[in-house]
This record gives sequence, C-alpha cells and structure tokens, in this order.
Amino acid sequence: MAEVIVTMEVGSDGVALITISNPPVNALAVPILAGLRDKFAEAMRRDDVKAIVLTGKNGRFSGGFDINVFQKVHQNGTNSRHISTTGCICRPCDQHNRRCQETHSCRCTRTCTWGGLEVAMGCHARIAAPKAQLGLPELSLGVMPGFGGTQRLPRLLGLSKAIDMMLTSKPILSEEGKKLGLIDAIVPPHDLLKVSRQWALDIAEARKPWVRALHRTDKIGSLSEAREILKNARQLVKRTAPNMPQHLATLDVIEEGIIHGGYAGVLKEVKVFNELVVSDTSKGLVHVFFAQRAISKVPNVTDIGLKPRSVKKVAVIGGGLMGSGIATALILGNIRVVLKEINSEYLSKGIKAIEANVRGLVARKKLAPAQGEKALSLVKGVLDYSEFRDVDMVIEAVIENVPLKQKIFSEIEAVCPPHCILATNTSTIDLNLVGEKIKSQDRVVGAHFFSPAHVMPLLEIVRTEKTSPQVILDLMTVGKIIKKAPVVVGNCTGFAVNRTFFPYTQGAHILLHLGVDLFRVDRLISRFGLPMGPFHTVGRGQVELQVVRARLQDLAGYGVALAVGKEFTTAFPDRTFRSPIIDLLIKSGRNGKFLSTRMLCLFVIIFPEKLFSLRETAVSGKNNGKGYYLYEKGSKPKPDPEVFPIIEEAKRQVNIMPGGKPISVSDQEIVEMILFPVVNEACRVLEEGVVVRASDLDIASVLGMSFPSYRGGIVFWGDLVGAKHIYASLKKWSEKYSDFYKPSRFLEERAKAGIPLSAPLSSTSSRARL
Repeated sequence: MAEVIVTMEVGSDGVALITISNPPVNALAVPILAGLRDKFAEAMRRDDVKAIVLTGKNGRFSGGFDINVFQKVHQNGTNSRHISTTGCICRPCDQHNRRCQETHSCRCTRTCTWGGLEVAMGCHARIAAPKAQLGLPELSLGVMPGFGGTQRLPRLLGLSKAIDMMLTSKPILSEEGKKLGLIDAIVPPHDLLKVSRQWALDIAEARKPWVRALHRTDKIGSLSEAREILKNARQLVKRTAPNMPQHLATLDVIEEGIIHGGYAGVLKEVKVFNELVVSDTSKGLVHVFFAQRAISKVPNVTDIGLKPRSVKKVAVIGGGLMGSGIATALILGNIRVVLKEINSEYLSKGIKAIEANVRGLVARKKLAPAQGEKALSLVKGVLDYSEFRDVDMVIEAVIENVPLKQKIFSEIEAVCPPHCILATNTSTIDLNLVGEKIKSQDRVVGAHFFSPAHVMPLLEIVRTEKTSPQVILDLMTVGKIIKKAPVVVGNCTGFAVNRTFFPYTQGAHILLHLGVDLFRVDRLISRFGLPMGPFHTVGRGQVELQVVRARLQDLAGYGVALAVGKEFTTAFPDRTFRSPIIDLLIKSGRNGKFLSTRMLCLFVIIFPEKLFSLRETAVSGKNNGKGYYLYEKGSKPKPDPEVFPIIEEAKRQVNIMPGGKPISVSDQEIVEMILFPVVNEACRVLEEGVVVRASDLDIASVLGMSFPSYRGGIVFWGDLVGAKHIYASLKKWSEKYSDFYKPSRFLEERAKAGIPLSAPLSSTSSRARL
C-alpha cells in the first residue's frame, strides 16, 4: 500500500516544490493536511525559499478531501476529532507579512476538485493542463466547501458562475476556468512544473501581479447586485432542493463574506460546515456515495479470481419500449446490437424508437452528433436467428408470458454459442421458470433494466442458485460499460426493488379508504422528496423528472395496474389490500391518460417492465384524459372533484373507516403510513437474503425508485427513523385498521433487540439466497 505523505524539495532556483502523495487521487486525508501545514511552515522558516509550488503526484493535483473521514464523523456524531477546517492550510497565501515573498503557485493536471480546488484557490496562481476538471461538488454530500471555497470561488470566477458551480456540483474544464479567471495559464502536462516554478518566481519578484483571492472584490459587483443574484438563487433552491439545507446555508455564507469581508465569510463557513457535516442530509448522501461503490463487491463472484469476458455483440429480442431502450443503452456503450422482432412492422417501430432515443440525446446536447451517428451504426434489425451465432449475450425483452419466454430460451440455446449469456429483462417472473426447459441453466440470468432503459441508472442482475459466477461478473461489467449501476439480487417475485415497493400504492389506497384526501397524500409524498406520489406525480428537485405532470395510475392505464396488483396479490396474499377503486374508475369511463411515451415510461419506476401491453394499449388512444386528475393539453393536471362520488362508493364497499367516519391523521403519519410498509417489506427482503447487503437495497431504491438520495435509501431512512418507532406504529395500525400493516418478524426482532435494520444477518439467522 502506497505511503500517504507530503514531500518538499527546494531547487537551486529557490522554489520549494511541495508534493501531495495519496494514491489514487491524492485525497486530502488528515495526515496530508497535517503534512501540508508542516511543509508550509518549514518553507516559511527557510531563508533559501523564495516561492512555493504545490502539486500532486502521478499526474493529479488532488481529488479533494478524504470522504472516508465523513463516515467516521457520522459514526461518532461529531467532527471535532476528524475534521478541522479552522487552520486552513492555504491561509499563508492571504496573509501580508514578511514571508509573503514565498509566493504560492499550484500545478493542476487532470483533477482539481472538492478541497483540492479550495487549496489551489488559496495560492496566488493556478497553472493547469488542458481539459483538467475543476469543481466544488461538496453540496452533493450534504455539506459545503470547508476550506474557504465559498469565499474564494466567487471572487475569482464571478458570483453567478460560482453559485451555479456550487449549487449544481458540476465541474468546469480548465479552458473555461481560464476564460473566467480561475486559471492563470494552461500548458501541456510536461511543461506544468517548469511553467509553475517560473510563474511563482515572477510573482515573488513582482514581474507578475500578486493576487490574494480572499481580498478581491472586482468580480462581486455592487452590494445590491450581489443581493439580487443571491435572492434569485434562494428562490431557485426553494423550488428545486426544498429538503436540502446545505444549499441555502451556502448562499448565507457567501453573503456573509460579501457584506463583512472574506475572513468573516471563512469563519462562518467553518461554523456552518461543522453543523452540516453531522446532519441527517449529509449522513444520507455520504451513505449513498459509499453504497454505490459497495455494489461492485459481490461475495463468491468478484473475490474468486475471475476475469470478465469481453462482450462485443448482444442480441436483444423484442423492440418494444424496454427492448428499444436496452438496445439504445448498449449501442451508446459502443456494443454492437442485433435487434430481433417477430415481423417487419414491429421491427421498423423498434429501430425508429432507438433512433428517436439517440437523436433525442443529441438534441438535448447530451451526446455529440458524430457520437450519435456512430452509435446508430452499431444496431442491426433482424427477423430470424441467423445473426445469433456469434453473439456474446442475448437479452430477451418480450411480454410477461412464461410459455413464450420458455420457447425463446429453448430457441436461443440451440442457435447461440456455448459461452453466450442468456438474459431476460423480466421484472416479476421466476427465472427458474424462464429457463426451466433448457440445459444451460448456469447461463440464465436476469438483466432487469428500469425504464427508460437508456436513461435510468439501475440494472438489477437477478441470479438463481444455478447462475454461474462468471455470467454474473460478465453482466456486471457490461452494466458498468453502459453506465449503469449493477446490483446483484436474488430470484423472487418482484426481485429486490419492485418487491420492496409493492406496498407503496397499497398503503395509499388504505388511507383513501380511511377517508384521507388523496390529493393531500400526493402533496405530502412529493414534499417528502419522491418525484411522484401514489396518485399524482409532481417532479420536485429531480431535474430528469421535472417534465412529469401525470398521475401514476392515470399514467399507465388501469388495466396494467390491475395486472400488476394481481401478480403481487397471488405471491403475497396475506399482506395485500384489495380496493375496488380502479374497477369503479374504469366503469365510470375514467381510463387515465398517456401524455407521451416519456411519461408512460415513468410508470415503470414503480412497476418496471409491466407495460407489456404498450403496443395494444398506449397506441390505441383509448385513454381519455380522466382519472383522479383531469389532463388537458397545454396545462397542468387538475384535481377532478367528480371522482369524489366514486371514492365514496369504494369506501362504502370496503367499509374500514372506524365508526364510518374519516380518521384524523397528521401529515407525518400519512407519510409514515405509506412508507413504513415499504420499510417492512424491505425487512423481509433483507431477512430472505435477496440482496447481498442492506446498502444494496438502499442504492437500488434511490436509482430505481427515485427514493430521495438525501434520505440515504429506504433501509438507511428506516434506521434514521428508528426500528422501534416503525414497529410500534405498524403494530398499532394493524390492530386499528388492517393486517396489511402487520410488522414482519425481522422488524420485530430488530426493534426489540435494538439492532439497526441495516446490520448484517447473523450466521444462524441467515437464509440467504445469494
């Protein structure tokens, strides 16, 4: 393991070269910060040092603060022993004293982000290589820049651009940084040290200006202008990030520095940073950060010496919504695709859907035109299996029909090479049934994409007891190539994500039958942070989902919802709630509405791949724009008061309101009555070993269900709330309202023993499938 050190060499030119060495990204771990302070102090004492150049080893400056420290902070509940921002290592750059002739220059190569950029901004100049990334993404972890970044970035870059960089956590390249004044010069990598040394000497000897970033005001503008910019930023934050306190806190700290000066701003930055780093928001976001990295480690797959095989050509069977999306994701990853359909009409539609997906990305400037054309050249449409003889993987994406899938798997086993991976995109069907009639059951695996498949980041890799570890590793590798987060899960109805969240809409329907206003339910779930409520979706704070303006069940059509409900009712009859509301809505002529294919796709966030009737239903035009909400072209969905008599009839038929009167319930309890059953089902998923670890279910809930990342995922949030409270609440509701709320054995055991839900299963209690 490489040693974490900071070194200093003083050249004959009087320049001290201080080098950070902490592979792979030269993170600012606590020993690095201490080493930097020591080396700066030493340089200040030495008479032979005229200037300082700060750099990083192996072509990187610094990727920023060591995020592992955050975990220690969260475990201990305080940062006093782990993080100290008060003694910012670059403060000497801003002090005007006898030793300031030791001028600092920093050399940035490929990466200068997080605290690394903050250190660089403390220097008098910054020299970068072409295409170097510069950014302050601290807000993405629930904190804020803590080494003076909130004060120096606006002064070097300009207030508006600096605010945008911090609030969005998006980096810029060194070329843009040069235009805006953040970077002083861009030079080839092999000249960085030479130019940086000379630049530092030129500043020390007054041939170049000596710029102290913390004292600059020329790019801030007048106080009234700055306040107007901050006002607009606050309004935007309140709309787009209402549950993330770090955004408003950052704007407050920036304003403090503008009004009272840079040093006052740094002092407030330290205070607020220390408060934010122990917040639930930071805990949740840091947990998600590490959870996403943990999914790459799968016992008995990634730790047994296997190497991934190359997957260069993939056949996709079915060119519908999911198949075309999967094909799009593959060709965007530079993987050749053979798309098979049953007739030329469906094949043509599938190819056109792929073209529309790619060109849509080009139109939104998420893909260069040349890249789009190259991707489209990688797909070929076929009506038979002639092109399957050299494919490395087949992904079946046809309707949810067991005999059809079994027939296809028998056919592809016969025509594909013996190494070919045989994958299915089913979201609910038992994989053992899918591969029941073939011999090569070790090659059968689930490749469960979430729709739109070329956009949604999650890939559930579903394995059976017979699936080969090599197949799992190969599919994990493909997932990473096509920029998906592959989570390995076990084989059961709904697998991990759909299984966990099937109580979501049921809990909402119980509330409806208990007399709670459905529109209130939608508002509260949206306020909690989910992009869509069980009845109505309002995209808040989710950039990719802001276009959504359609009610969840209205969106997909009630027939599909009924089919999904039936499937889960069959699998879990003891914990499902049967409501007549959808039947009554259909009988009254309320058939929902398909606003667009894009919006139709979003139904699959809750029930992925169940839109098997897309061709027959979505294209038929039968849906009439009426559901719980009214949909009119060019306007937002509006609650329709005409649904209330229908709801009253449904409540009369079920008759679960205590004493026939609506229950009185708080806003918090409404959210809990919908989401605690989801946590309860997550407990069953954990007990059955459907996931490798609890954090896998957390990252799957965030990436597949759009559960708010700042809440850390469904299990992490359950632990924040507390197993005892969840258990007591469910027990109370099960006694008052319905057995649907009955706590699981796993939840009861954890609550009574005081053990976190996320704690690993003991060897005696584990019934792991994985």
